[in-house]
Order: sequence, then C-alpha cells, then structure tokens
Amino acid sequence: MAPASDSPITSSSRRPPSVDGAVAPHLKVVSFRRDSDIARHSMEQLNEQSPLLQPRTSGEGLEDHPSLLKVVSPIGSDDWQEDYDEETRSSWYLFLLTLGGLGLQIGWSVETSNGSPYLLSLGLSKSMLALVWIAGPLSGTLVQPFVGLKSDNCRLRWGKRRPFIVGGAIATITSLLLLAWAREIVGGFLGIFGADRESKGVRFSIMFWAVLFIYILDFAINVIQAGIRAYIVDCTPTHQQEAANAWMIRSSGVGNIVGFLAGNAKLPDYFPWLGNSQFQVLCAIASIIMGLTVAISCGTVSERDPRFDDAPQVQGGVVAFFKSLYRSVRKLPPQIRRVCEVQLAAWIGWFPFLFYITTYIGEIYVDPHFKENPDMPDADIDELWEEGTRVGTRALLIFAVTTFAASIFLPFIIPPTFEAPKPQPATPLTPTTPVTPRSMAGSSYFSLKRESKHPPRSVLERIESKLNVLQIRSLTLRRAWLLSHIMFASLMALTFFVRSTLTATILVALIGIPWALTNWAPFALISSEISKRDAMRRGLIRPVSRDAALVAAGEDEASSEGADQAGVVLGIHNVAIAAPQVIATLISSAIFRLLQKPRGTPGDDSVAWVLRFGGCCAIVAAFLTKRVREDREDVDARERRE
Repeated sequence: MAPASDSPITSSSRRPPSVDGAVAPHLKVVSFRRDSDIARHSMEQLNEQSPLLQPRTSGEGLEDHPSLLKVVSPIGSDDWQEDYDEETRSSWYLFLLTLGGLGLQIGWSVETSNGSPYLLSLGLSKSMLALVWIAGPLSGTLVQPFVGLKSDNCRLRWGKRRPFIVGGAIATITSLLLLAWAREIVGGFLGIFGADRESKGVRFSIMFWAVLFIYILDFAINVIQAGIRAYIVDCTPTHQQEAANAWMIRSSGVGNIVGFLAGNAKLPDYFPWLGNSQFQVLCAIASIIMGLTVAISCGTVSERDPRFDDAPQVQGGVVAFFKSLYRSVRKLPPQIRRVCEVQLAAWIGWFPFLFYITTYIGEIYVDPHFKENPDMPDADIDELWEEGTRVGTRALLIFAVTTFAASIFLPFIIPPTFEAPKPQPATPLTPTTPVTPRSMAGSSYFSLKRESKHPPRSVLERIESKLNVLQIRSLTLRRAWLLSHIMFASLMALTFFVRSTLTATILVALIGIPWALTNWAPFALISSEISKRDAMRRGLIRPVSRDAALVAAGEDEASSEGADQAGVVLGIHNVAIAAPQVIATLISSAIFRLLQKPRGTPGDDSVAWVLRFGGCCAIVAAFLTKRVREDREDVDARERRE
C-alpha cells in the first residue's frame, strides 16, 4: 500500500467519464484541516486503497461524524448520478447572512437624503454640489472591482469577504461621524491657534473637510457593499441564491423605511445626547445600527477557509489591476455578460427616477400655485418648494414600503430556478470506492448514515412552505424581470396623464414593484451562475455538457482568467450600474437645457420628459432581457418535449 500523502491535494489516477467528447478533470482527493481529531486523522490516512475506506458498522464511530466523508458511485459507472452535496440553509441563516445589508442601507440613505442639505448649510454652492456627488458613480466604478479582485485573492483564515466587510464598516462609521461633526472638529482645532470660527478661511476648511469625507464615505460604503454581495454568493448554496438575494432586498427595504422615518422625525428632541443637529443624530444612529448588524452577521455566519483554495493570482499595481479588469470583462461568462448588458440600459432609465422623482412631485404640487400667482416673491417660492419637497419625500416613503412588500411577496409566486437537492440513498463503501472530501463542509444530504426523519423546521420555514402554493410555474425570475422593465416603462408613460400629487404618489408607489425586481433578479441570476460554476469546479455538481466539463476542469476562458470569481464579477456588474449614471446625467442635462422654464414659471414639465426618456431605456432593457437564459426555462422546455 502506498503511503498517504502529506500534501494538501492528492490526485487520483482515475478519470471521470467524458461528457460530449470532453474529458472531465481528474478527481482530486483534498485534505482539509479540521478541528475534530478524528476528522484530521481520517483525512491524513486517506488513499484510494486505504483500509480506512472499508465499510464501517454503526459501532465504529463514524456515525457520530456524518460530515466526514461523502460517498459517490465508482467513477466510470453507467449509473453515476449527479454529485451534489450543497446543504440547504434555513431562513434564519439567510436572515443573519444578509443582516449587514440593513445597516448598509441606512448609512447610504442618510448620505443621499440628508447629505445635500447638510453641505449647503456649510456654505457649499449648488454648482460645487454636483461635483461632490460624482463621488458615487466614481467609487462604484473603481472601488468595487478593485475590492472584488482583492477579496477573491484573499487567503486569510477568517475568510475572503469578512475582512473587507469589517474594514469597510469601520471606515464607513468613522467617515459618517467625522462628516457630521466637521464644523466642531475643524473649528475647534483651528480655534486652538486663535482662528475665528466665522472667518472665511475656517469656513472654507470646514467645507473642504466635509467634501473630503463625503468621498471617503462613498469609497468606504462601496467596500462594504462589495464584500456583503460576494459574502452572500460564497456562503449560499446554488439552489438558494435567489432566496438569499430576496432576503438582501428585504433587509435593504427595512433600512430604507427606517431611514425615511428617522429623517422625518425631530431626532435631537428625542436623542439630545447623540448630537445637536438632525444630521448628527442620524449619522450616530446609522453608525450604531451598522456596527451591530455587521457584527452579528460576520460573527454568526462563517466562510469556507480560503487557504485551501487555489493559489491567488499574481497581483501588481494600478496598471496591472486595470489590465486584469479589462481581461475579466472580455472573458465574462455569456450569461453574466448578458445580465450586465441589460443593466447598462436599465440603469440609464432608473437614475432619472431616483434623482428627480421628488422634484417631479414637487413641480406638480407648486404648479397650480404658480398659475394663481405668477409674480410670487422668491421667499414665498422657497417656502412653497419646501412643502413640495416634503410631499415628494412622503411619496418616497410609500415607495419604500411598496418595495419592501414586493420583496416579501414576489419570492413566493416566482418559483426558484434551482430545486433543493433531495436526499439520496447511501452507497455502500467498498475498497475501491473513490471518496471526495469536498463534502467535508458538513452536508445534511450525504453522509455515511442516513436519517429518515427530517429535523424540525422553524415557524418561519413552515409559513414559507405553505406560501409556496402561490407559485406560478411559468413565471420564472427572468420573465418577471422582463415584465418589470415593461411595467416601469408603462408607468413612465402615464406621466402624460398625471395631474395631481395623489395620482403621482400612486404612480411612485407602483414603481416599487419593478424596483424590487431590479434589486433582486440581476443579482440572483449572476449569483446563481457564479455559485453553479464554483460548485462544478469543487465537484458538487456533475457537468452535463462539454462546456460544463471545461468549467469543472477550470479550463474555459472565464475560469482560467479568474473572470467568474464572485468579487470580480460583482465588481464588473456594479460598473454596469454606476457607469450609466454619467450617461443619464448628460442626457438629462440636455433635456433640461431645452425644456426647463425659469423658476416660478408654471407649466414646467422638463422633469417629466426626463422620466419618459428613462421609460424608453427600460424598453431597450426588456428587449435585452429576452437574451438572458434561465435553467428553469430549459427544464420546462425539455419536459414539454418529453
């Protein structure tokens, strides 16, 4: 008998069956360091002909460690079944996994809803404000791909993503607090040297400090966002990627609602110890919630130890990063590329809505008053517009509630793309039975000893199972996403007929439905594709085609270039979301220049035309969505043929 290898990876001489002419990769037996002594001892002694692979009876100890080995049928056998050992996670697990999204969304909503008034109160001009907010698309375009690449190559024992999530959260909290107390910090520091807090130099220094930390805040938020999205992909099995992303938008929806409600309350009256102004208290509350949610999520959900993954790619400087990003974009898997193309068109349409919908409702509110009094003084115009902005903000609160309700309901009527794996009868161990220690993650479906009884389910899971009867079999996630584009375009066309703030509020509330799908479907489709390809490479899913066999071998273009890793893919996907903001801004500016009327003049519908332009882009996105493939549709088509 050959001695057991001490190296982390030992390749067997056997080869899996060929698939459509392609030769599948060598079966690898991987030794993982485990905390359990029996697991470590068993793995160190593993060998194809090892006597430790002889069948054991219930009295030999392994039944107490069902996650140690997974048995598959002999390689080359005609009845070799699908090799699938991803464990189904509970709803409670998915909730904890995505909990960090709640704190992230509150921090983001504080910046977007209160950042502009705060900067204007410091003396920043509106023209300079436009340059400040370019930090959002700039950081989304540069930071997320960079963080994705770095986290893909991270080999720390704590995991690939959690170091970036925690680091991003600390940077975000620090930036929020330093931004909120910019006047006190800078004014107090310069006051030590005798500077007058009301002097021009001190005021300029305060504005410079605030703008600096707006940029730092945007970059930090993108770090934690990139980490959380990749964290969800890595820690969720393929058949639950859609469910995990649904939980993510639910967490974000709660964060949005909390952020809007907090923004409408006079917080300094309730929490005077957290700050003297509304913005300070908001930043303090957002920091506390972000710290708690990230700590709970990262502390309760562990990642796979990345030290046993393939060696990280060679990394260079900034130039090497951009070259690597360019190669990754060119080598993206076809499915992911199609989703990104849809996003490019869809988000040109979404940005005008997100930026100008409050102004649109405000214009509807003020227009009758301008018609009644066309010579209204500037002070009255300002007061009227403040009330119109509050009406628009209340509409956005209803929009957030509708989005959250849709994120709860839609996953129950749209069937999952991947079905949960069903328990299979155990295969007896023989001296020549190959063993794949990829199952060492502790699958509940594959073990040496099968239990006929399922573990008790939580109340939440029982409720979900009853609501599954609402599923519409033909409504796949891709089709629902396509319908959401059409719905958004139709609602934008209805702006031709909206004449009151009530109908405008109803319209905005209905847009919450396509918005929920926009924040769910593309992420779920991309996450499922990433997870499926990773599961093939790790031997959790058997390849069923020549292309799939190349993926499993790591020999297709995307795998060889690292262009299908979660961090890189999600970073590129975020570029497809952030880059259209520049295009939308330029086109919106051109429309405003052509159609905008002087302030206080009735009949200004320039914002409505910007929204209608967004609806046209949604039609293009719907057409591109038809090119996106979905496994469920392939299965349904095959069943109809049979």
